Amino acid sequence: MIRLLIVAAGLATSMVASASAQEWPAKPIRVIVPVGVGSGPDIVPRIVLDRVGQQIGQTFVFENRPGAGTTTGTAAVARAEADGYTLLATSSSIATAPSLYQNMPYNTTKDLAGIAQFGALPMTLIVNPDGPFKSVAELVAFAKGGQRPLNFATTGVGSSPHFAAERFRISAGFQAAQVPFKSSAESMTEIVAGRIDYCFCPVGNSIELIRSGKLRSLAVSTPNRVQAMADVPTTTELGFKNSDYDPWVGLLAPRGTPRPIMERLAREIGLAMKESNVASRLTPNGILPTDLTLHAFDALIAKEIEVNAEIAKSISLRPS
Repeated sequence: MIRLLIVAAGLATSMVASASAQEWPAKPIRVIVPVGVGSGPDIVPRIVLDRVGQQIGQTFVFENRPGAGTTTGTAAVARAEADGYTLLATSSSIATAPSLYQNMPYNTTKDLAGIAQFGALPMTLIVNPDGPFKSVAELVAFAKGGQRPLNFATTGVGSSPHFAAERFRISAGFQAAQVPFKSSAESMTEIVAGRIDYCFCPVGNSIELIRSGKLRSLAVSTPNRVQAMADVPTTTELGFKNSDYDPWVGLLAPRGTPRPIMERLAREIGLAMKESNVASRLTPNGILPTDLTLHAFDALIAKEIEVNAEIAKSISLRPS
């Protein structure tokens, strides 16, 4: 009798969840963004989900909750009810946070589940075009030559440009000093001025300066070449193993959100990304569309957390 009651309870719960998923979305959907208004992880989801809202006949309400290196807003989603009405629009910073902060208010892989990527944000290794480096080989040779220590710009400790630069530096086997700035714009200004040797910067932010000749692109950090810069090789193509880094912007949900809801969201996002008016708005932000299954997205986040932890340890980056 007890076994029958347990089975019946399980079936009842399953039926309620199934009915709830079929009725979804019955009200506006809250999307928490753990960074400020105007950044890539804020702009890109608004563009895509605006179209998704039209497709599903419901509104996405954005709520920016910056703070504590994205963990404040992320924690709010991790603790939210897993009913498909609270989502997280974030970036690959979610995979670096565990390496940067102690006593995290959530467990990334246990409390959150990936739905879909809006796309990748390819990065490029840039230098001053009038400087001594015309290729990656020349930069690495100079760094190993010991004439003087090199420096590289980032947008802060633990940022995507920081981890991209460290992956490359570790693979190439040389030493260089990080110089953090508040934005990619500041980093590029310092390179143009000749005060910084190099940096990894999002292609979308730097491509116009590269095309105008104010910056030189030596390589891209992506696994494959970037279409907008097809003549620029990848760092792995140049022989630097495990140097590739492909930051992304994506959508997650509290773990336990009904699978049918997540699958529908992923499908609707895929359709929206193919709309010409959506794609044309994403291109200036340097977004490259990606196509991952729910399981593959979860696996990617788990792997990035692991790799970033190894990098943090190798550069003695202690969680604060």
